Amino acid sequence: MLVFQGGGALGACQAGVYQALTEAGIEPDWVIGTSIGAINGTLIVGNKPGQRLARLQEFWGRLGHRDLFDQIWSPVFFGAAFANLSTMMQGVAGFFQVNPHAPWGFQMPVGIERAAFYSTDPLKRTLAELIDFKHLNSKTTRLTVGAVNVRTGEMRYFDTRDMVLGQEHAMASGALPPGFPAVRVDGEPYWDGGLYSNTPVEVVLDDKPRRSSLIFSVNMCQPHGSEP
Repeated sequence: MLVFQGGGALGACQAGVYQALTEAGIEPDWVIGTSIGAINGTLIVGNKPGQRLARLQEFWGRLGHRDLFDQIWSPVFFGAAFANLSTMMQGVAGFFQVNPHAPWGFQMPVGIERAAFYSTDPLKRTLAELIDFKHLNSKTTRLTVGAVNVRTGEMRYFDTRDMVLGQEHAMASGALPPGFPAVRVDGEPYWDGGLYSNTPVEVVLDDKPRRSSLIFSVNMCQPHGSEP
């Protein structure tokens, strides 16, 4: 089994972890994910083993691609501040774009599915292109993703063992407010699962029937450093 936590851009490191496992001849029989981990997990389970790494690379390649205008504002020319400003003003191709309703202010009644600084419609299209949802739900590999119910604040885990999953489940798990809007699943609005459990290892520990597990935790960032 493989557990992916949330962490935005750190998800690219998760792709590297999966690559290392693949090169060692190891394929997980169960993938659990929250936030960007849910997106990576869906990309893995939603493709046949021989295509998984290529799909992950395609996904992260799209997010890292910059057009000429973006390159002009890159850190090489103007510094990181301008690169960050470019992302804030334009979004990230294939993932999110500026929500046209955002300039109206926090009190504008746009509805919970538009109440965010950005729209994740580009991510919806990207996942539709890169994921084979028939294979995802073939139960060849188990997938579990977590999201928080907006109304109740309770965590819910969506599992291919028990139900059919689609792109909305991965998107709901990564719907971190106020940047991204809530995503409806079965009529209920959900936010990012990391709000409740950013490292969903409890899914493994609470699974029934229980089974012995050897768990490796891969550190994605330096735990020691200077004071920011």
